Amino acid sequence: MAIGDRTLHFQGKGVDLGSLTQKTEDYLKSDGFRVQKSAESGQGSVIQAKKGGFLRDVVDADRALSILISGEPDDVTVRVGIGKWLEHLGVAAVETLLLSELFLVVDVADTAWNFEVEEKIVKQIESFVG
Repeated sequence: MAIGDRTLHFQGKGVDLGSLTQKTEDYLKSDGFRVQKSAESGQGSVIQAKKGGFLRDVVDADRALSILISGEPDDVTVRVGIGKWLEHLGVAAVETLLLSELFLVVDVADTAWNFEVEEKIVKQIESFVG
């Protein structure tokens, strides 16, 4: 089974991107993830999270859950996928990250991705947007 990434698009919601990024980061931390965030830029924000348990079992230790939050308050895109854990993400510009291994296609024989990520984290992001 090949897994890649999922993109959510929110229009006409008046989303505060900084608040959405912070709520997502706080949620991941409260769920036991190790989290790092890119420097804020006009292109948006990137959050990377990794955790023992399902991600350790599904992908290599140098892989992480990657979330890109970009757009304008009334046209927001959130992309969620698995990518390479990038050291020192906090000082990286989003523009640079978009050209990196932020999102990868990973082959796994398990459905942990669907249940743990898409059903849990994506639904949480949707609830933050409202």
